[in-house]
Amino acid sequence: MNLKKLLVGALASTVVASSLFGAKVTAMKTNIAEESFQMQIVTKMLEKMGHEVTVTNDVNYDIAYQEIANNANGEEVYFLASAWFPLHDGKLAAVGEDKVTKFDNNFIANCAQGYLVDKKTADKYNIKYYNDLKKPEIAKLFDINGNGKADLTGCNAGWGCEKVIEHQLDAYGLRDVVEHNQGEYSALIADTIANYKTGKSILYYTWTPYWVSGKLVPGKDVTFLQVTHSANPNTDSTKLSNGADYGFNVNNQKIVASANVKNHKDIAKLFEIVNIDVNDVSGQNMLMANGQNKDKDIARHVNLWLEQNADQVNDWIAEAKAAK
Repeated sequence: MNLKKLLVGALASTVVASSLFGAKVTAMKTNIAEESFQMQIVTKMLEKMGHEVTVTNDVNYDIAYQEIANNANGEEVYFLASAWFPLHDGKLAAVGEDKVTKFDNNFIANCAQGYLVDKKTADKYNIKYYNDLKKPEIAKLFDINGNGKADLTGCNAGWGCEKVIEHQLDAYGLRDVVEHNQGEYSALIADTIANYKTGKSILYYTWTPYWVSGKLVPGKDVTFLQVTHSANPNTDSTKLSNGADYGFNVNNQKIVASANVKNHKDIAKLFEIVNIDVNDVSGQNMLMANGQNKDKDIARHVNLWLEQNADQVNDWIAEAKAAK
């Protein structure tokens, strides 16, 4: 056998082996525990398709994007199942859009963000806009630590939302009257809820899907604040079609993967078609908030979701395999 035939045979064997045993895939697990649910759903489907999936330790978004980009030309596919757009547009641009594939379908659609205050205070003082806090007498209503500034339970560094909040403190002239409290969000929001339960006025940032809006129900316990005009570094306008403006775009969570995903058409097809209802994620997050937050609990939630959506899951897997 000549060298050319030997090389062709070896290549063919590699392709056959790959098709038989599947690809190696790494799922990026963020340090937001409530995002594990959707990541594990995708992971389980990939495993059902015959792929070998490894899950990383907890990482922040910036590291996740960088790792995905670093493996753009490798053999192993890296992916993140909780990429927020347009919030993460800057993160994608920073690592190189040629190295990361963003799948345009909305994996989880209609993820809202914004500032909220307790409804009792909002109604009593007619607070409708975030900009209303520019009045010192209004800001002081939400002063928890006694320094004369409103205490805003804000956003962790590295999430992306913290940059929007910081930008808006300047854009709305609130820097001198609002204190952006940052740290571990889950601990900060727990304190905020505790303050609410003792009758204190509260001001906080949150998003959906997340469990907070199940504990502090908008329209009942708390009120979303609007802004008088858009001032968001990620977009020219945050105004909704109904004219309301909450200062943040409604985001869609998408899947992003290392550019080499194009070499695995079945994986790319799955990432292109899979989706989860935002209410399913919120419901699971609420279970976590109520104590079902261990790894075994989340695994049970994932398996239950897969069972309840078995027909759709099987259709997605069949369509993905057909693409190969």
